[in-house]
Amino acid sequence: MVGTTLAFCLLKWIDMKLQRFLRSGRSNKQEPLFSIVKGITGIPPKDLSLFTRVFTHTSMEEKDGGGKKINYERLEFLGDAVLNTIVAAYLFKKLPQNNEGSLTLMRSKIVRRDFLNQIGEGLGLIRHLASNVPQKNYGPNVHGNLFEALVGAGYIDSGFDACSQFVHSCLILPHVDLIKLHNKVLSYKSLLVDWFQKNRLRYKYDVLSDNGAEKTPYYKAKLWLDDKIVATARATNKKKAIEKVSKRAYYQFQHQIKSIQNKH
Repeated sequence: MVGTTLAFCLLKWIDMKLQRFLRSGRSNKQEPLFSIVKGITGIPPKDLSLFTRVFTHTSMEEKDGGGKKINYERLEFLGDAVLNTIVAAYLFKKLPQNNEGSLTLMRSKIVRRDFLNQIGEGLGLIRHLASNVPQKNYGPNVHGNLFEALVGAGYIDSGFDACSQFVHSCLILPHVDLIKLHNKVLSYKSLLVDWFQKNRLRYKYDVLSDNGAEKTPYYKAKLWLDDKIVATARATNKKKAIEKVSKRAYYQFQHQIKSIQNKH
């Protein structure tokens, strides 16, 4: 029994060392990481150590020779900024009549977290992630985080223009429809509150626990407008309840809201 356990541990250790070797930063074109990055981005990578970081989770607790942590988090930070710049430049050229506020809103619709998660998941980035955490335990944001890290690494490795081409090819060209995005509502609460304030309307949100006989906790939200309840909704947390009641109220006032928006 002890011998079997030792053999199993030895095999696990050998496998770990082999994976690290295969994912090392040596620029041999036969290495799997080179093919993986080129296959995803269409760009031959120069510095594989960057992309080793992209596909290394914090749970690996790896460090380089200088004691710096090897994982995707710093590249994710950079990629977020680069991605915002690429999308901003695209919108600036495509929408010459839009003002700063409109461009900012449109950009937020494109780089929203759930959308980036879809892009990262579609690229299959998580399949190449070295981690000590089972995939089933990841939250959905890991896909978007990896995509941003890949953008950050691509920017350092190949420059802004090549990185921009990659973002256009995998995100903007196949998925961005400016007409549909214009009509997409990110937050019904924000939209309503903005409309209420511009029209100097008195409003108030009330959220109370509303469990009843149910085991799952529920919250009931009420939206008051000029001392009248205009909508109610229930959800499993306060934020969802407020957004849900805002959406219901929005459909009551959408014609007035859109008529004012069109004037601007």
